[in-house]
Amino acid sequence: MTLTVRRIVLTVVAMALVLLPAACSTVGAPQADAATSPSTGAPSVTSAAAGTVRSTVAAVGTVLVAWDVDDLDQDWNSSGATSITLDGDVISVEGRGATVDGSTVTVTSSGMYVISGTLDGGWIRVDTDDKKTVRLVLNGADITCSTSAPIYVVNAEKTVITLAAGTVNRVADGARYLFEDPESGEPNAAIFSHDDLTINGGGSLAVEANYDNGIQSKDDLKIAGGVITVDAVNDGIKGRDSVAVRDGSITVTAGGDGIQASNDEDAEKGFVFIEGGKISISAGMDGIQAETSLLVSGGTIAITSGGGSAEASQHVDSFPAGPGMQRPVESAGTDTADSAKGLKAGVDLIVTGGSISIDSSDDAVHSNGSISISGGQMTLATGDDGRHADASVHIAGGVIGVTASYEGIESAVITIDDGTIHIVSSDDGVNVSAGNDGSGMMGIRPGQDSFASSADTYLEINGGYLAVDALGDGLDVNGAVTMTGGVVIVHGPTSNWNGALDYMRGFVMTGGLLVAAGSSGMAQAPDTSSSQRSVIVDFAAAQAAGTLFRIETAGGESVLTFLPSKAYQSVVFGSPELRDGETYVIYTGGSSTGTAVDGLYSGGTYSGGTRYAEFTVSGPLTAVGSARPGQMGGPGIGPGGGRRMPQ
Repeated sequence: MTLTVRRIVLTVVAMALVLLPAACSTVGAPQADAATSPSTGAPSVTSAAAGTVRSTVAAVGTVLVAWDVDDLDQDWNSSGATSITLDGDVISVEGRGATVDGSTVTVTSSGMYVISGTLDGGWIRVDTDDKKTVRLVLNGADITCSTSAPIYVVNAEKTVITLAAGTVNRVADGARYLFEDPESGEPNAAIFSHDDLTINGGGSLAVEANYDNGIQSKDDLKIAGGVITVDAVNDGIKGRDSVAVRDGSITVTAGGDGIQASNDEDAEKGFVFIEGGKISISAGMDGIQAETSLLVSGGTIAITSGGGSAEASQHVDSFPAGPGMQRPVESAGTDTADSAKGLKAGVDLIVTGGSISIDSSDDAVHSNGSISISGGQMTLATGDDGRHADASVHIAGGVIGVTASYEGIESAVITIDDGTIHIVSSDDGVNVSAGNDGSGMMGIRPGQDSFASSADTYLEINGGYLAVDALGDGLDVNGAVTMTGGVVIVHGPTSNWNGALDYMRGFVMTGGLLVAAGSSGMAQAPDTSSSQRSVIVDFAAAQAAGTLFRIETAGGESVLTFLPSKAYQSVVFGSPELRDGETYVIYTGGSSTGTAVDGLYSGGTYSGGTRYAEFTVSGPLTAVGSARPGQMGGPGIGPGGGRRMPQ
């Protein structure tokens, strides 16, 4: 595989998304009522572009990871194989290709080696010069080495460890190693290989890494089967050039990263590809970290990193303290500069399928470049950002739930074409801001909130379903907003220092449904260059949480029935149901027998409300109640285009 091939393949993905040691010793929702979406649940969304992306990413995985016969072959036959029997500190060999020196057995040629029994204070070495595969069949093997790697591949074209079906296997090292070459610091894992390493089979393997890493390859590391448990003081599973998981059940407890690909010197390497299997990770640092690309197309992944979202450090707002400002409560979080993200990529992070659950103290999903999501199901809880990318976030499908976050989605460019997204945030639900990771953590992790704006920062919503529950701004865009379709629902904020909508360089709405209820001090609405009609409604006093907001036609037909989850003093509504020259009536309170999803009602009968006002639509934006020009989406005092200082 060449660098050119990798670059071409990843460019195709981007285009598709846009178009849519020493010897061992023992001594050492529905839309508004008039809309046509389903009556219950968020809209079900499909996308031909997303399907293209899924198949394209599958092709990427095929190019990046060549699964060959040796990787996938789990069958073995003792006939013709060399038998290695372990008995305490005694090793017996029947067959050719392996030599014994005390408590060390060295495999010197390719072929199959069946290993069984218990070895105390010894190790298995692989050191071959031929160009064929070495297969180690662990057939009920328990190997302990207190001063080095119990399984050490010094040199081999490729090594495959097959876990014999139905067997229980274990390797364990000690807390201190004795090195043949102290300067190399290798081996430094309980299972260590200088060359390509694959693990497959139907048995189980427990790895106890008391010195450093659990399973490590200096080249490519593949897992195609087995029940694998790794408990490591540092990284759990590590491949320098790549890590690929196709099948198996993997449980990792690691003081460092759970799974890591670390090559930072070659742009075509340092990637992680997850296409199947069941992975459970509890990591002190990143759950899964790729120096370049991280691709997930299938499987079930559950990650807890940095102790989880409850261990997050305190955030610091860039705004000065002032009346009504909400300051976050200081947590007892971790005093460390170490990254503790769930999924982390250095260049690009692509998700097209699978089921992903993350509870992280740092960003749940993070890329120093771009994030692209076109499928799968994600449930994220984080003490920082749900999804952060320095360059761009593109969502073209999938079901994404951010149950707890500081900010739900953060990037310089955010594009939503499809998918179902729910966000709960203690600050901004969606934050568009230039620069790298912009959520500050008391200086503990790099970066403070950045409010830089340029022509290159924007939010674009063309479809999908987005529901935000925010204590800060619902949509905070230090740039421009365009909305051509989809559904956007915002609950909050309640503080007048924030707004349900907050943008700098205009909000052009040409389609879709928008409902945003929150405080009035900094409220904004789509601007007057929009072709779709919107209304902003202000109240003289805040309405209690759970007070229905209702818009009807003059003839009594329902246009909107909405139940904000927080107290609100301003509501913005943009919909194709609003038409020039038509008169509408606003009610508050009362009740509805309809079905509500994310506060938006469909069907049923409304009754018992209090008439608040009526308005006639004339032009792109209509202001009702105490709404003032500064809130109407035109140029205002501050960078959001509306009033930046609350009354």
